[in-house]
Amino acid sequence: MNLNATRTALLLVGIVFTAYHSARTLFWTGPVMYPVLIIITVCIVALVTLIGLFAQSRTSPAAADAPLTAGGNGPSVLPGWAAILAIVTAGLTPTAIAIGVGREHVDAPYATGYIGGVGMMLTVVMIRRRVTCAWIGIGLLVLGSVAWLGPLGAFSFGLVGAIMWVSVAQIIMASLDRASRDTVRLIELQRAAAAWQAAQSVWRRERRVRVQFALQVAGPLLTKIIAQGGNVSDEDRAEARVAEGTLRDELRAPNLLDSRVRIAIEQARRRGSTVTLLDEGGLDGITDDELARIRGEIAGAISRADSARIIVRSSRHRETAVTVVGRSAAGDGLTPDDTVELWQEIARAAAPHGAT
Repeated sequence: MNLNATRTALLLVGIVFTAYHSARTLFWTGPVMYPVLIIITVCIVALVTLIGLFAQSRTSPAAADAPLTAGGNGPSVLPGWAAILAIVTAGLTPTAIAIGVGREHVDAPYATGYIGGVGMMLTVVMIRRRVTCAWIGIGLLVLGSVAWLGPLGAFSFGLVGAIMWVSVAQIIMASLDRASRDTVRLIELQRAAAAWQAAQSVWRRERRVRVQFALQVAGPLLTKIIAQGGNVSDEDRAEARVAEGTLRDELRAPNLLDSRVRIAIEQARRRGSTVTLLDEGGLDGITDDELARIRGEIAGAISRADSARIIVRSSRHRETAVTVVGRSAAGDGLTPDDTVELWQEIARAAAPHGAT
């Protein structure tokens, strides 16, 4: 939907109808008592209509309920002073025209043209999202025209049309708002779908990388075992444990790993230590430089540790990024002789120079 085209069309329709009703009222086919009053009234109605078409508002009190106002692509909310001016004009115009043409000619065609002109003005007020002001103006127009023309005369000389124009304008603006909200929702869904597709693509690529890494780590060992007919030596079992641990690390805690950490873990396992890596999301949001520093400290801690069991766990603490713990027993449970031999907390941010 081209909102600029919609706005242009509304402006053109408003200008054309304003000119038509003004000309109709000024084209007298009978005597008038105060022509100057009629001319002034018609000019005021036309001027207020043009103000309603072109006046700009800095604020938009109905912006939350009027999507067309976003970005200036649709009719913005009419300034309050312009809406009040339209209400006053709608209330005074029937009386001013009736006095100008004289009571004997209030039902002449040229004397009732103001109904269409004021109806057009209030339609513009409705389009500019002053719903309450537009209906107040219609109420005053009904009262004034009925007072001078009578109920039957007022409704037979265009009052029904004026009410219909304002009603249709309200329906159209509600439909445009609904269409605009649907468009925004569709754009959001398209963005969400694109993000989901991108995430799936990254996940598939990551899976391929993991599979390739698994083949690189375990492939040679599996090929050797198959070639030996399943005869596994103690050395092969040790290599299998290292390969299994490496694959487990890649799945459990990829954020904790780089080449230095991988080498340190492999060396520790070959020394007989059981190394467990656990990433619980504590490294999210850390910069690449800080992450490189943290990984370097992890590699150093593992290289220096000679414990039977080494546990590296990311932390959600606001100051501690990773905790490295070394225990004397390699089992999963605690034993009476199981003691903590190493406890190192790696800070989330590097200490300032000169800090102790």
